[in-house]
Amino acid sequence: MTTPDLRDLAPEQALRRLELTIVRRLDGLLQGDHLGLVPGPGTEAAEGREYVPGDDVRTMDWNLTARTTAPHVRDRIADRELETWVLVDATASMDFGTGRVEKRDLAVVAVAAIAFLTERAGNRIGAHILVDGEARHVPARTGRPHLLGLLRALLNVPRAAPGGRAAASLGAGAQLLGRTTGRRGLVVVVSDFLEPVESWERPLRLLAGRHQVLAVEVLDPRELTLPDVGLLTVVDPETGRRREIPTAARRLRERYAAAAAEQRTAIATAVRRTGAAHLRLRTDGDWMRDIVAHVLARRRTAAAAPPPAAGTGVRR
Repeated sequence: MTTPDLRDLAPEQALRRLELTIVRRLDGLLQGDHLGLVPGPGTEAAEGREYVPGDDVRTMDWNLTARTTAPHVRDRIADRELETWVLVDATASMDFGTGRVEKRDLAVVAVAAIAFLTERAGNRIGAHILVDGEARHVPARTGRPHLLGLLRALLNVPRAAPGGRAAASLGAGAQLLGRTTGRRGLVVVVSDFLEPVESWERPLRLLAGRHQVLAVEVLDPRELTLPDVGLLTVVDPETGRRREIPTAARRLRERYAAAAAEQRTAIATAVRRTGAAHLRLRTDGDWMRDIVAHVLARRRTAAAAPPPAAGTGVRR
């Protein structure tokens, strides 16, 4: 599917185009709430009570059973409302794209897909947007006007000036989310993850210990391979520095491709270590197909997973 250049359209027209595309092509394919990423039975512990025949033995409260010498189970409060937070990288490195769109436009598309799919009565969504020198905060609220306002804010984020103020850190943004989010919910981190792995891996792992976390990695094909186009002038979007690259040199192109593959492997390995789900979107790819494939794969994995043994994984 071809993604329109959202910045060639007026904000309201871009939002309508996004919503129409997502609702038509995703909502019918992914029936059920919350993308299948947040468990439905409940995660917050409620009152304990005596076991009665028919109760799920996996809900046994062994500490209470030991204290009372009678079998007890611990009920759960159903997760009827979902709170979703998105951490969106809008720093200078996202102002790049040689495919159908720029990386920052693909980030908006990813957030829109998550937002429209999790839009249900009572569900809240908020955001932290990483821009030059700060993390802009959008409070978590319900309702369609708020959702559209959040997407409008993403579309209107100005481009970063090369060599300007130091960009807000992805790791610092994840730490901020960890401090400001309350009840368990869904956290979606959208970035190219080009910062050093050690700067964001631990904060992301701490987030994943409390929330369901989805890491959406956006990348461009030119970040993986260099074309043979002769002498190429490249500019570092973070610092503004320029460099001449002789792309006709086969050995140089091979070294570049090897280094890029190593970098992406390191990112994927670090995301896996954090316990977050990982979705990779490319500016030259079909983002719709990739999102559908990811969510359906998650659901198949969840359906195939064996239930936990009695007495394990019950207390939170």
